[in-house]
Amino acid sequence: MSSSETTTGTSTDPATALPDYAPVPRSAAGPALNEQGYHVGRVERNLYWVTDGTYQSAFLTTSEGVVLLDAPPTIGANIRRAVDEIAAANGVSNEVTHLIYSHHHADHVGASSLFDKDVTRIGHEETRRLLLRDDDPARPPNEETFQDRRTLEIGGERIDLAWLGPNHSPDNILIHLPDHDSLMLIDIVNPGWAPIYHSNLTEDIPGYLEAPANALAYSWKHYIGGHNGRLGTRDDVTLHQQYMADIADNSRKAIDTVDPTRYFQKYGENAWAAVKGYLDDVTATAAAPVIEKYTGVLAAADVFTESTTFAVMQSIRLDLGHGSYVHP
Repeated sequence: MSSSETTTGTSTDPATALPDYAPVPRSAAGPALNEQGYHVGRVERNLYWVTDGTYQSAFLTTSEGVVLLDAPPTIGANIRRAVDEIAAANGVSNEVTHLIYSHHHADHVGASSLFDKDVTRIGHEETRRLLLRDDDPARPPNEETFQDRRTLEIGGERIDLAWLGPNHSPDNILIHLPDHDSLMLIDIVNPGWAPIYHSNLTEDIPGYLEAPANALAYSWKHYIGGHNGRLGTRDDVTLHQQYMADIADNSRKAIDTVDPTRYFQKYGENAWAAVKGYLDDVTATAAAPVIEKYTGVLAAADVFTESTTFAVMQSIRLDLGHGSYVHP
């Protein structure tokens, strides 16, 4: 290939050009990463968080060792580096003795095998069942389980675990550290950012919509959401609630007002084409005012709101029965 024929990463062909999106609001930005590609910072006292700008983990240094909360593989070995950095700076043990799983998904606990097999792994009973089913050597199943609630006392530090029903996943739990004014709830609220595809790839939309209120019922100041580059606040959770409520309200209106007739007339016996046209129209109609309202407020609101709206709209139809009519 001659130099004049060499392709580049940027295309001017309208068919292949990448889309442009709204700038990321400064309010969504987190701290700069170090040369190894991570940031570690204090949350409160001896509770610390680690991020690579996309995923988050946290750990608690105690008199008995380190309690690790999740182990995302994108952070990977940098979790150990962060623990070593803090332990050396504070003259405490860097031995990870306990690892708490928020839920079973590989993107949040897929680096747990990096830690010693003697580490005590703790999570919901459903987490253990799913990890045994998945049989992934990168995610050793948690040996210790609980059903609804469990309070841990490790090295004089208290950690409250609670399963309040399915939300993002069937086993996703709430981790409350009352003596550190902190709460960890993964894959529900992305502070400063809109949820990604289908409400953060959520399996139970009604539970997902209920989860922020469950979080706000606890006393805390610092929120660890598992994604993106900064910690959250109660205001972030409230903003997320409003965003999701607007999606739900507009979805109901769109279900009630968008007429499917033209799609079935156009596509005739191809019923799935008609259904797709109709549901895409309902989704776009519901999402448009939400995108307009939250672009510049939540990062990527213009990127993912339609996807999340589709998931919420379908849940309103299928879980709640809105717009479901019985043929006479």
